Amino acid sequence: MTDQVIEARELRKSFKGQPALAGLNLEVPAGSIFGFLGRNGAGKTTTIRTLMGLLKPDGGDACVFGLPAGDLTAGIEIRRRTGFVMEDKELYPYMTVEQILRFTRSFFPAWRTDLEKKYLKLFDLSSSRKIPDLSKGMRSKLMLLLAISHGAELLILDEPTEGLDPVGVEDLLRELVSISAAEGSTIFFSSHQLEEVEQIADRICIIDHGAAVVTGSLDDLKTRYRRLRIVLREEIPSPIQWGMGVERLRQHGRMVEVLVSDNFDTILKQAQSLPGSSVECFPVNLKEIFLEYVRSN
Repeated sequence: MTDQVIEARELRKSFKGQPALAGLNLEVPAGSIFGFLGRNGAGKTTTIRTLMGLLKPDGGDACVFGLPAGDLTAGIEIRRRTGFVMEDKELYPYMTVEQILRFTRSFFPAWRTDLEKKYLKLFDLSSSRKIPDLSKGMRSKLMLLLAISHGAELLILDEPTEGLDPVGVEDLLRELVSISAAEGSTIFFSSHQLEEVEQIADRICIIDHGAAVVTGSLDDLKTRYRRLRIVLREEIPSPIQWGMGVERLRQHGRMVEVLVSDNFDTILKQAQSLPGSSVECFPVNLKEIFLEYVRSN
């Protein structure tokens, strides 16, 4: 089996002439908790639906478990091994929790009744409750229970914490980490809640306008990226020619802010050499990295 559970190469998809995916490249290692980030309309849901074989790309390739996502036969195998929680959290409205459990069980011979019982109790889901009576947060929990209990090797989650209160969010995030550790599952999740992503993800990809703009280990990115704030004695009339590694630069009169992704020591020395400069260094969190890239595009 490939070390990458999900692979996409130059993935392209347009709707009515408007590109949703514009050459997306993506690699999701086996066993990782992978945060997939972007603004509304960046291409996240289109990517997920393409990976699940629900959309056919206009160009490029997408594989899940080494199988082509666009192939009909392979798509059945991919969906058998994948648990999917959709953003709209739609379930059969005429069923109770018990009925949808029994219905879903019938498709998966390796159904884990131990996990089903565990998460019914943990998520406080009553078997007799009807689907329309469940809040959006409770439907999220039910869909996650269904995905986990059929023994999914890969969980693809689109806004999984939407509708949950803070306690529910913490419980769900803790369980995702537990599932990844105990079952060896790969978790690929899209979320607008950057603090939640930063709390549990070990790798991330930020996409904008249908292409990846930042990708990699979250720890490595937070180590690489740092911000320098430079206060000059007097405003410099000509632009400063910075060395390699400067990602973003903002100057407001005598104050200069520099986002550095590489070659930090050299950039720091250059900043300190500016006449009359005062230099401060700050760590950068995931939210700052995200905003720097999506605001500039």
